[in-house]
Amino acid sequence: MINRILIRIKVVQLLYSYLLSLSEFKIDAAPENATRDRRFAYAVYLDMLMLIQALSGLRINNPQAVVPAVDVNKYIKANRVGKALADNPDLKQITFKNCADFAALAPMVQALSDKITASEAFAEYSRRRSRSLDDDVRFWTVVLETIILKDAEVNHALRANPDFSLTGLHHGIMAAVDTLKAYNSTSSAYFGAISELQRSLQKSYELYLSIFALVVELTNEQIDRIEAAKGKYLATAEDLNPNMRLAKNSFAAFLRDNEVVNKFIDDNKFSWINSPGLLKQLLDNILASDTYAEYINAPATDWRSDCEFWRTVIRNIVIPSDEFADALEAKSIYWNDDLDTVGTFVLKTIRKFSLAAEDEPMEFLPPFKDHEDEQFGIDLFKAAIDNREVYRSYIDRFISRDWDPDRLAFMDIVIMIAAIAEILNFPTIPVPVSLNEYIEIANNYSTPRSGAFINGILYSVVKMLAEDGSLGKPFTIATQRGDNPQE
Repeated sequence: MINRILIRIKVVQLLYSYLLSLSEFKIDAAPENATRDRRFAYAVYLDMLMLIQALSGLRINNPQAVVPAVDVNKYIKANRVGKALADNPDLKQITFKNCADFAALAPMVQALSDKITASEAFAEYSRRRSRSLDDDVRFWTVVLETIILKDAEVNHALRANPDFSLTGLHHGIMAAVDTLKAYNSTSSAYFGAISELQRSLQKSYELYLSIFALVVELTNEQIDRIEAAKGKYLATAEDLNPNMRLAKNSFAAFLRDNEVVNKFIDDNKFSWINSPGLLKQLLDNILASDTYAEYINAPATDWRSDCEFWRTVIRNIVIPSDEFADALEAKSIYWNDDLDTVGTFVLKTIRKFSLAAEDEPMEFLPPFKDHEDEQFGIDLFKAAIDNREVYRSYIDRFISRDWDPDRLAFMDIVIMIAAIAEILNFPTIPVPVSLNEYIEIANNYSTPRSGAFINGILYSVVKMLAEDGSLGKPFTIATQRGDNPQE
């Protein structure tokens, strides 16, 4: 039921909120009107962040920082913290302008590297079969606190700074530790985002089943009205002999006894009854409709016509209803955006049921077509996050000189990163399918001009990747804009 169109939309939405709030390193700004201790602490703070990069064998973003070649251990080279620091734009800008003290530490990098690899902290780190981001961060925080902070030669080298103080030294190194720990917290946000994606997709399937539950509750509301009318003090002939066609609708009766629908209701303690006025308003709209008039005035009804009645009601009355939209928003933050797609699958399911014999086994759509679809969203999100800087660099190459990359709609950037992630990591999905799907998402979720803009940039990126041999799937001029093959 949850198809790749919906999965792509969910991934883009989550990617947008995740990247918008992401700050892998919260680099401290230089203190204003600082005391001598605070000035020195900030200089040490920057030195420690640059030192981690140098110890990882990475270039420091400052023309004055000449660091001798370092023999970097393979485990330290694979540690993700140094690379993340080197890629941080705020740190790049700050260290480009402020590298006054690192000249004192630069000659010591190899000696410090040797001390680190001889330490128990390194031995424990290298023994691990696999090293998580938590492990990477913990390694460097331990190194800063137990090796660098206590190293007499580091202490001596930093005394060249006229603002030197032991207090500033301690505070500067601990500020670097705090920055690393803040980065560590983003790993939980990463896995939390993946859990959120899975939860959002699960909620889409719950919306699918909840619409069938709504049919049952609307039918029960009609039965309750009929029984209440019979009990009136001055009941009319129509009250005492009502039209029972809707109350006895065979499709509603099938849903009322269906194991899947009842399990959904029981497991989720689900009901539309607690949505104020929804059942009353929807039933009033149904009873006042031409669809209902045609249904009750037909000479006879059968399984197929009972199914088609509800199919028409859901398409023309329930889904467009403002009351239903309000109830969806109250039930789940995910549901309003999903209604059009999920509603289509509800209608397709009812159509499939209507074509079957009433006594045939009938099954609802499964949450996912297969395991590959179930894994698609998670794999796409991970690929986009893990490679976002590389994919962003591809995008920036083709932005016109008239465009300031920092002024682009952020949603456009997110959509293009997701598109490139799909194109490069899912070889069985044709390039035109990916291009068309993300252009459509741009048309619906970004600015009015986004579709055309994204179309041009993505086509240029794909053409570049095809020409340098890194695309990994067919792409020719014939399979570009305008084609719309189906998955």
